[in-house]
Amino acid sequence: MSAPGVSETLRGGALLRAAFREHAAGVAVVTAARAGRPTGFTATSLSSVSAEPPVVSFGVGVGSSSWPVIAEAEHLAVHVLGAHQRELAETFASKEVDRFAAPTSWRWGPHGVPVLDGVSAWLVCRVIARVPVAGHRVVLAEVDDGRVRPGSRPLLYQQGRFRLLRD
Repeated sequence: MSAPGVSETLRGGALLRAAFREHAAGVAVVTAARAGRPTGFTATSLSSVSAEPPVVSFGVGVGSSSWPVIAEAEHLAVHVLGAHQRELAETFASKEVDRFAAPTSWRWGPHGVPVLDGVSAWLVCRVIARVPVAGHRVVLAEVDDGRVRPGSRPLLYQQGRFRLLRD
């Protein structure tokens, strides 16, 4: 007998999607540039892989409008968003807007990558691998530079919505 609200019929991708809707993930924005044109997208798959050397990973769909730039980028920036940046996360998740137009505040950073202002942390990374997984790529990148604002409250994503951490 199963607990109330627990489905015994989910399998495969449906099971994975249901499980990860319950998993609260931190929200990040990944940016890169090609020919002086910035691109970026919202990611909830950011993960620390190794501290020595410092390596992060994230997933990106090959159908994403950002993928062609990420596919060729030598360097990119990963931005950890704070609780006050829901609008920024929504902007970079949208397909219908210029993500770098006002009110987005950004500048050119190390290695010519776009760096967003006011984030909890930004990391400029050198891409070391792009691993194919179905219609996605898992990107591994070694941290080269960055800044952190200690004590920032995180923006989270759970059950299809952006959420705030409550004490």
